[in-house]
Amino acid sequence: MPMKRHVILITDGDKYAREAVEHTAKVLGCRCISQSEGNPTQLSGEELVKFIQQTPYDPVLVMFDDCGFKGKGPGEAALEYVATHPSINVLGAIAVASHSSFREWTRVDVSIDQFGELTEYGVDKEGLADLEIGRISGDTVYVLDHLNIPVIVGVGDIGKMRGLDKVENGSPITTKAVEIILERSGYHRNQSERKKTDL
Repeated sequence: MPMKRHVILITDGDKYAREAVEHTAKVLGCRCISQSEGNPTQLSGEELVKFIQQTPYDPVLVMFDDCGFKGKGPGEAALEYVATHPSINVLGAIAVASHSSFREWTRVDVSIDQFGELTEYGVDKEGLADLEIGRISGDTVYVLDHLNIPVIVGVGDIGKMRGLDKVENGSPITTKAVEIILERSGYHRNQSERKKTDL
């Protein structure tokens, strides 16, 4: 059995999302599976697990996208496979809002608005606070509610949000979402404790 890999799931996979996620991975010392870009997702869950297992270190950021597909689309099918695979430890998920006409939704533990502020409300595609507390609407989020994910952070459209999350600005919302998951999942604390026991 391969060593368990620590993974953060991201429910967006277009070009702008890939650029923002790659930048975030570089800034925070994570790995990004760039091959998981796709609108919709092109790789199967099995293929994504193989890529994850080949990464030299954790945590690993992986993108999934349904491109508005009704019901469980290719992105959610791949996400569910990865999230439940025995070699994967899911640290958390970034639930990305969209204007999907099918109005799929998931609970979120916290959201980050376009200004980088935490809110108990969901946010819309532009990263503006929505009307409902603790839930977000999107097109690749429904399956998150049925999985055992310790931390779910809601955000607007990654790499966009009226230019406030673009790479040229440092993708601050995407970066903050990953930081929150790493903090609330206990990843950094566990790594520190592991290093102490190795001494």
